[in-house]
Amino acid sequence: MLLHLAPRAESGQPPAGQGSAAVAQSRSDLGGLWPPHVLPHVRAPHLRGGTAAVPEGGQDPPHRAGRGAGRLGRHLARHRDAARQRGHAPVGRARGPQGRGLVVTGYAGDDDLRRTDAGGRGEFLKGTRRYLTTPIYYPSGEPHIGHAYTTILADVLARFWRQDGVDVFFLTGTDEHGQKMFEEANRRGMTPRALSDQMAARFQAAWSELDISFDRFIRTTEPEHIAVVTAFVQRLWDRGEIYEGKYRGWYCVYEERYWTEKDLGPNHACPDCGRPTREIEEKNYFFKMGSYQQRLLDHIRDNPSWIEPGIRRNEILGFLAQPLEDLSISRPKTRVSWGIPLPWDDGHVAYVWVDALINYVTGSGAIDPTRAPAEQGFDDTTDSLWPADLHVMGKDIITTHAVYWPTLLMAAGLPLPRGIFAHGFWVAGEQKMSKSFGNVIDPLELRERFGTDAVRWYLLREMPTGQDASFTPERFLVRYDELANVLGNLASRVLGMTEKYREGRIPDADGTGLDRDIEATRAAIRAAVAEYRLHEALAAAMDLARRANGYVEEREPWAQAKDPARAADLDETLATLARTLAALAAFLQPVCPGKMAELAARLGLSGVPTLEQAVAVRVGGNLVKKGDPLFPRADLLEAASGSAP
Repeated sequence: MLLHLAPRAESGQPPAGQGSAAVAQSRSDLGGLWPPHVLPHVRAPHLRGGTAAVPEGGQDPPHRAGRGAGRLGRHLARHRDAARQRGHAPVGRARGPQGRGLVVTGYAGDDDLRRTDAGGRGEFLKGTRRYLTTPIYYPSGEPHIGHAYTTILADVLARFWRQDGVDVFFLTGTDEHGQKMFEEANRRGMTPRALSDQMAARFQAAWSELDISFDRFIRTTEPEHIAVVTAFVQRLWDRGEIYEGKYRGWYCVYEERYWTEKDLGPNHACPDCGRPTREIEEKNYFFKMGSYQQRLLDHIRDNPSWIEPGIRRNEILGFLAQPLEDLSISRPKTRVSWGIPLPWDDGHVAYVWVDALINYVTGSGAIDPTRAPAEQGFDDTTDSLWPADLHVMGKDIITTHAVYWPTLLMAAGLPLPRGIFAHGFWVAGEQKMSKSFGNVIDPLELRERFGTDAVRWYLLREMPTGQDASFTPERFLVRYDELANVLGNLASRVLGMTEKYREGRIPDADGTGLDRDIEATRAAIRAAVAEYRLHEALAAAMDLARRANGYVEEREPWAQAKDPARAADLDETLATLARTLAALAAFLQPVCPGKMAELAARLGLSGVPTLEQAVAVRVGGNLVKKGDPLFPRADLLEAASGSAP
């Protein structure tokens, strides 16, 4: 078989495996570190091939003056310096498979960035610095295809933006608190912290293997995050947004959430994962979420692009059509000890989602918990990355991000994120892919057989962004053959003919025969990316490759090469095709960063062109190298691996 649906260790991830869930950490587990007193050793990415576009020389872009002038610059520098020290690509440059330096994508200024409105997609895309996040993943099990899709989708967005001159700060990480982690650690004979360290390293290694270009990998067990959570919930308490009450309901440990009687399935099963629930009655602290219902409704209606796609917006509007209940934001330490204690009652720890969601604020550098409450930054986020430009997540956690999170931010007096995008599920047959159903696929297993870029290509090309898609071996091969037979074949033909007919030197001729097609493709890609229709952006690039293959047939360079009188025609043909390959490298770099760096190098370029450079890139006079097939045919890969589809 080409691949198999392999059950792995329990994940702790919500059913689709594309969200996050966590609880908190006891004060005794912090090793003497308590939030307001010490800020952290910075966790940073350990990547093999990331990018981070900033001005040349590694300098941060200018920022507006504000509370603690220079705070944003220091925040960016701290994490990017740490990234370099851990083996990340140098700031402003990316690395291909052999470590070749690529072009800096450029920077256009810092105007229109620190608005506090969330005016929708058209508004936030005006900025030249963007803050992009994925959910932080619950690491009680191995990374799987749900985690990979969310993270690759965000990475491709980040890379497209960087290709268009935007400075992107990309945050991902792990959500390490909660009862599930505590119980899993006990099962393995480990401490919760040891399990967290082990699994966070596995997630970072997986993202390295899948070429995820994050700027920071955040962990909820970091002292900085613990301090920010403490400051955040203390602010809500001080503002009268939290009260003590009693909760009675049915609790699912796996999902880390309560259900009412009417929500439950047969035998009091959790409606999400199907596992048994426990009836619990206990003292909790509650957030007055219901008091923000109308304000949230007004915001969603006034900003129609704030939640994408539209079907998810309609789901949230439907959810808000009923009275919004207050939210339990704590768990008694006697039941959940692995968590962040509430600062006014250390007999309780912060609830899973409160801890987890606040990571977005921690990652922005907006809050300084070492200062007095009035100076911590809640009232002025100007000199920080907050608000986030886009939260990317699976549709299973849209309510948490589009209801819980914005109401918490409103209560804290912080601006709302500028956009929320919830993608669909990968399904196997008629059933969604989930660790709880035992039908997940290991993305690293696919990578070992077909390569990183093939996995990235399939996931983004096959699933219409925002909809569900079915994972099948047959469709994987169809999409892989697209790379091998359309793009790979074009590269082999063009580079091979250049070596054969012009001694490997691209003619310095008028190679503008496909410029209109290149310009139209770039426009289509920009429009699709602005609407998060990444599958359409990739389809547009592949259509250009097909057009270039058609151009080869139309021009018949093999016939031109036989006629000395047509030498100029041959030069024009080869120059046009080489320029088109360079443009394709620019258009497909976000999804296939390793192979497009390799293609650019084979064209004699020092790096992958930017989107702006793609139409007029100069390749004349460059020495090319055909090399092995860019994407070997799937049948050859299967023969080499000793298996057949």
